[in-house]
Amino acid sequence: MQLLVSVRDAAEAVAALGGGADIIDAKEPRHGALGAVTPATLLAIAATVPPHRSLSVALGDVLDAVGARAVATALALPARRAPSFFKLGCAGVADAAVVREALTAAREVVHGRAAGGRLIAVAYADAAHTGSLDASALLDVAAEAGADGVLLDTAWKGAGTLLDLLEPAALRAWVMRARRHGLLVALAGSVGVPELAVLVAMGADIIGVRGAAAEGGRDGTVSAARVRALRVALHQGREGAVESVDLIDA
Repeated sequence: MQLLVSVRDAAEAVAALGGGADIIDAKEPRHGALGAVTPATLLAIAATVPPHRSLSVALGDVLDAVGARAVATALALPARRAPSFFKLGCAGVADAAVVREALTAAREVVHGRAAGGRLIAVAYADAAHTGSLDASALLDVAAEAGADGVLLDTAWKGAGTLLDLLEPAALRAWVMRARRHGLLVALAGSVGVPELAVLVAMGADIIGVRGAAAEGGRDGTVSAARVRALRVALHQGREGAVESVDLIDA
């Protein structure tokens, strides 16, 4: 299981790497769950991540295939040895056919332009709040569109943690369905130490964090010490691993 840390700039990327993050995720949290960084910031972040370490990029939410193709085509990353993950959501779109077309368009661009590029379709546990496709239905659509993986996240951070929205049994069932589709599986959504203790047992490939890795929460600054504590907690699978470090995700 790998730890993904979302960073908003190159300095945060350095801190996340210093703390032992497995995957560096370029994302601007002030712009939402999938807020994209600027092209210049993305290049600066990519330059700090060794070519053998995986990079993840938030592409944002799109409404149709045209939008999906546009955001994917705008990418201009240098070749990397490790896989690069490109996260795309369709918040506000509940039509499975439209989501399928958007994911298919993005997948064609990502696979064609980025060596080792992998498209990650984003499902929202609070889909009803955002008017999005149900997380369960998203699994089938992602597989049909040829996506490489899925991320289950929360769109509205005021909704609570992923585990506030889904019981562990339901989450485990979702992960298992994703695996039957042959999809890589990532989990996120205001994840802190109490959530890590449960999510470690869900069987996902990746767990993503932002606020718990930052001094001051989601809008704060990523700290190497906090990332290091999260990494220990992730691999030990228990809250006590972080001892006196108070980890929260605002």
